[in-house]
Amino acid sequence: MKIIKSNSKKELGKKAAMTGAEFIRKAVQAKGTANIILATGTSQFDMFDELINQNIDWQKVTAFHLDEYIGMPLTHHACFQKYLKERFTDKVSIGKFYFISGNAEPQAECKRLDQIISMHPIDVAFIGIGENAHLAFNDPPADFETEEAFIVVNLDDGSRRQQMNEGWFQTMEDVPDQAITMSIKQIMKSKVIICSVPDFRKAEAVYNTLNAEISNNYPATILRTHPNTILFLDKGSSSKLLN
Repeated sequence: MKIIKSNSKKELGKKAAMTGAEFIRKAVQAKGTANIILATGTSQFDMFDELINQNIDWQKVTAFHLDEYIGMPLTHHACFQKYLKERFTDKVSIGKFYFISGNAEPQAECKRLDQIISMHPIDVAFIGIGENAHLAFNDPPADFETEEAFIVVNLDDGSRRQQMNEGWFQTMEDVPDQAITMSIKQIMKSKVIICSVPDFRKAEAVYNTLNAEISNNYPATILRTHPNTILFLDKGSSSKLLN
């Protein structure tokens, strides 16, 4: 795992976007197309601000949505599909974007997406790490074994509390308790993983990701086994590291 530290969230986002964009361009140059994964959340704001301005032939790019709440209206402030449309697909001419429908029958939606992504090997995954060290909505103890690309998961209290504290919901009761998420094994199939993790509130998760035993109790530790993960940190998120 390569670690790149920045002095601010904005600098982190710029470095992550520029690095990911270079890998996208290389994939397009090598095979005419690129397949990517995009995460959401406040940790990705600055990365998206920079990514949409990168010199990329977006018409040659296919993108996949990392996770979505089950039963979430498309008009809701916290809907990840709404987030991605506002911050990405409305601003670039993407070739194809496969959204997760939180309002479809969940198992059928997982099977639909499994079939599609199986035909699109992922070149670059833009992801983050949760305060409980989750990847996507694979909360601890995460399923490290399933071969399914998309799965239905129950969200733990730590994950739900993070969503509320970030301002997406007013109360814990408002936060959905289930989601469709890309699985750990599917994320790990990505050729390159661009992991953007700003803010002091993520410092403990970052420390555990880099120092704890690789375990589904700290899902992000699995990133240490990937041959090409690049972890982008700022002063806050790296504050518990020794160097």
